[in-house]
Amino acid sequence: MSIIAMIPARYAATRFPAKLMQLLGEKTVIRHTYDNAVATNIFDEVMVVTDSDIIYEEIVSHGGKAKMSIKEHESGSDRIAEAVADMDVDIVVNIQGDEPFVQKEPLKKLLDVFKGDEGRNVHVASLMQVLKDQHFIDDPNYVKVAVDKNMNALFFSRSVIPYPRNQEIAALYYEHIGVYAFRKQALINFTNWEMTPLEATEKIECLRYLENGVPLKMVVTEYMGVEIDTPEDLLRAEKLLKKD
Repeated sequence: MSIIAMIPARYAATRFPAKLMQLLGEKTVIRHTYDNAVATNIFDEVMVVTDSDIIYEEIVSHGGKAKMSIKEHESGSDRIAEAVADMDVDIVVNIQGDEPFVQKEPLKKLLDVFKGDEGRNVHVASLMQVLKDQHFIDDPNYVKVAVDKNMNALFFSRSVIPYPRNQEIAALYYEHIGVYAFRKQALINFTNWEMTPLEATEKIECLRYLENGVPLKMVVTEYMGVEIDTPEDLLRAEKLLKKD
């Protein structure tokens, strides 16, 4: 299989503008993400796809690969779909630009679900990790996901799911991590569908798959570091970088 990693990178993030160009240690957030994706050595190609001249120059000036988007896009998936439309590729991995601690093992686990007889029925997959801190469980910036017995997503929400109505049962919470893997056609199909009601309400793009009846296989990973959504996340990332 031909496998590429695409990193959608938007400059004007709503919650934390220019977050990808913030310094994290000696490098910007977007360069950490790009360099760590390349360092996994599991992709045939790694590329940043962006609407920003600043981010484009940040990557190519340090020897990386980047591509400018032609159109404006509502989601990272739409941005990637435009970039891969004419590429000969089987699996596309979407690594969000604000995931500076991306690692090899979680990505390998994600790609493994496409292999074998069972893997033929997997069209979209994503990562999640156990969420234990109640502060983050309650935080709408942390997207939660509930899954079925086969580890297919039932729903994604910024609300607390499942809601702990029965206090005698210890609820298990998963945080959705913004790393996806798609078969190319599934990604192209996504862009041909209109934004769905739940997607628009929650501002969670992967709900478009569920609302169109496409199963989304979830893969549990131990730890993916800190996703940079807010200035507070950047401070947490700096502490983690120093610790490592």
